[in-house]
Amino acid sequence: MKPAAYLVRLVALALAVSTLAACSINEYLDERSKIDYKSAGKLPPLDIPPDLASPRGDGRFTIPERAADARTASGFERSRAAAQGTRAATVLPATPGVRMERLGADRWLVTDLSPDQVWPLLREFWQESGFIVQTESPETGIIETDWAENRAKIPLDFVRRTIGKALDQLYSTGERDKFRTRVERGPNGTEIYVSHRGMIEVYSTREQDQTVWQPRPSEPELEIEFMRRMMVKLGATQERAQEAVAAAGTPAAARAKLVAEGDRPRVEIAESFDRAWRQIGLALDRGGFTVDDRDRSLGVYFVRYIDPEAQAKAANARPGFFSRMFGFKKEEQVSQQFQLKAEATGNGTVVTVLDREGKAVAGLDRDTASKILTLLHEQLK
Repeated sequence: MKPAAYLVRLVALALAVSTLAACSINEYLDERSKIDYKSAGKLPPLDIPPDLASPRGDGRFTIPERAADARTASGFERSRAAAQGTRAATVLPATPGVRMERLGADRWLVTDLSPDQVWPLLREFWQESGFIVQTESPETGIIETDWAENRAKIPLDFVRRTIGKALDQLYSTGERDKFRTRVERGPNGTEIYVSHRGMIEVYSTREQDQTVWQPRPSEPELEIEFMRRMMVKLGATQERAQEAVAAAGTPAAARAKLVAEGDRPRVEIAESFDRAWRQIGLALDRGGFTVDDRDRSLGVYFVRYIDPEAQAKAANARPGFFSRMFGFKKEEQVSQQFQLKAEATGNGTVVTVLDREGKAVAGLDRDTASKILTLLHEQLK
């Protein structure tokens, strides 16, 4: 081969490689800015709602009831247009108001829709976002997803971009996320809170031949992003939702203090009862508590707590961990119920832990109550 021809081919090959590398980098940066969740479980079969006898057909083929002017083609079109207009007015109500509010580092949504109207929209939102709704309790206002993986975090390298469609399941981020949505009736509308919990896969041996899953810190940025998308689902424009996120101010300083001395361990929150109640609810969601019930008039949350580290260790110690941790089955551990009571004081709000009957904890339960208060304080900081 002539030197000149060889040099031309070499230059062409170098340009091709650099072009592919540039494309890979651009696509990688685009992928990192996206959210693309894939649930670890399988979607349940679709069921027809009990109040839906049969699917609605295409309106173009609906024959309206016979009217006086329906004998002509123009009369038929007028009747059909009137029927469609009535139907559209029922299906597409006026766009409700929805806004994002903030107190310190906490954010939540407020909408004019009632909880009954919001509930199916939120359930649909999480399913459209790639999650399976694992738990939903209208009584407590809780919707919780299963564990899912954000596939957008996987680097889009040359191999994955070329043959990733066929072998995509071989790639993993080593992280899983789940989200809890809590719906409450507020003084100015329906309040919606979103909290995140995460797990990460780490090596458990020096040889790096075995891995275990362990909890990782929650990500407020993910909560904010999903609330922004939720605003759009509830009727806001993309621009309005983005403005709501950018309009939030600087987070306030921590105003919670853990008091462990004496016969009455407690958490003191330098906020009014209404604000403290909201903060406690978010702290319970992020801390992995199960809220069986709540009574705002009494200032009581009825909670159960399973230590996520103990849960991960127990699951890692048994075969089939992946299906246990990220599948549909409910947690096998049975935890004791406690009351978390919030009381207004002259300087703010005091939170204490009581037993199931609302009495002071005693014996071994004191250690559990102390751990609950410590975790609550960590989430409130």
